Amino acid sequence: MGFFDKLQKPGHTALKQEKHVTHTETRKDVAGLKKPAFVHPIHSKPHKVPIDLPPKQNDIKGNGVKHNSPKPKISPKGRIHNSRKRASTTPQRQEWGSDNDVSDQDLNNLKKRARRNSTVKPDPDRCIRSRKAFSDENGGRFVMVHAADVATLNKPKNYKPAFPGNPECTEVFLQYPSASQKEKYELVIPVQNDDFKTLDDIREVMETIIRNYLPSDAAAHLTNDSTGLLRRVKRAVDRLAGSEYTGCIQEWNDSLNKYRQDGTIEKVINDWKTISLKLLERILTQTYARTVSPRVNELRHYENGTDNVYGELLPTFISTILKKDTKMKSDQIFVDLGSGVGNCVLQAALEVGCESWGCEMMENACDLAELQRREFEARCRLWGLSMGEIHLERGDFLINEGIRKVLQRADVVLVNNQAFTPALNEDLINLFLDLKEGAKVVSLKSFVPMGQKSQTKNAGAIYNILDVVQKMYYSKCVSWTDAPGTYFISTKDSSRVKEFA
Repeated sequence: MGFFDKLQKPGHTALKQEKHVTHTETRKDVAGLKKPAFVHPIHSKPHKVPIDLPPKQNDIKGNGVKHNSPKPKISPKGRIHNSRKRASTTPQRQEWGSDNDVSDQDLNNLKKRARRNSTVKPDPDRCIRSRKAFSDENGGRFVMVHAADVATLNKPKNYKPAFPGNPECTEVFLQYPSASQKEKYELVIPVQNDDFKTLDDIREVMETIIRNYLPSDAAAHLTNDSTGLLRRVKRAVDRLAGSEYTGCIQEWNDSLNKYRQDGTIEKVINDWKTISLKLLERILTQTYARTVSPRVNELRHYENGTDNVYGELLPTFISTILKKDTKMKSDQIFVDLGSGVGNCVLQAALEVGCESWGCEMMENACDLAELQRREFEARCRLWGLSMGEIHLERGDFLINEGIRKVLQRADVVLVNNQAFTPALNEDLINLFLDLKEGAKVVSLKSFVPMGQKSQTKNAGAIYNILDVVQKMYYSKCVSWTDAPGTYFISTKDSSRVKEFA
């Protein structure tokens, strides 16, 4: 099971942040003046901050007449109690133990094509298909972590045979869309439910390829309710028929090779305007499951009460930031300050295709980030996708020379400063002086005090260079809570200070 899958499970608390972190604090001005209590900053201009909130039924309509319709009742499960269920950002992992595990409706849903966000303007300079992945370079072979390296009978306390009645059916090799090598899987099932699920991973790869890489007629053939390959794979698992299962995988490999060799897959990718979020999540989850999950306990060395508290922004949230809030393009630069194991850096490099930087000071997270980077590059080649350059720096981002230089060119800077101390947030403001005009800073705490207006008396405050907009995120966006929260988009605009010079 991958990191993102675990976080979607109700009640999951792995790597959850301690409750000592609050939303109210007192901090000193950069110039030494005392500021009002810092709760939730607002736009630094006199007018009201734009906030993304759901519309109210009593809002004034376009005709200027206030509609006094009865106020809807809020159930105990409503958002007011922060427990409203929203659609999961990644498919929940399931084991095929019976016909109830994967319903007919689940298989029917595969006939729907992958949805791509039509509200996001395509990047004409973004080349999504990897030419290298569809070539014979190096025989299509490269270093990667196979599923069989993670889930294997060599770990008898963790895994057992998936088809005990067919001892000869111990492994399969699964074809991906590209011309690259196949991935090796040992046909095992986990003893503990939270361990890697081989059969689920194979199924999810097949489903993702059908949704994204094949035309409708080919997808319909594979998802036919009676004779489709996915239906037969499911039946083989239900009946513990190992020979039937391996035969289905060989049929899958042959079919995918045919669609690649006749140019069908390349044509489909060339028609993409963006990469679907579900495909992004699958690649990120596969990468994490093969590199970080086996070593996840190393992340628990983070110390609560310091700047080194671990928490992740989940893919749906990052996608919103990259594509909607900042509208990043492939010729721009993304920087993540405090990048942890590198999830956001990897996602930006693939989703946008941009040059992507991260900086982390905790050695254990840096080591895992480097493992992820290498595996992510291999995974992108398996899936036939190109990505931007990835740079991972070690050390304190306040003094790291590589980060200080790239910040002068950066277009978007991400700072997950939810648990940062006030002192570190103040130091970051000084770091932002190096940003170019128009650069955007995305943070979970604002760097501008609540209600602060640019006036002559505070004209020397460095935070006046930031024009801040407050936004809302909802459930399934961060790893430490399922509750909604706020985040901030700050744009560097030095002209705001020049007005008072």
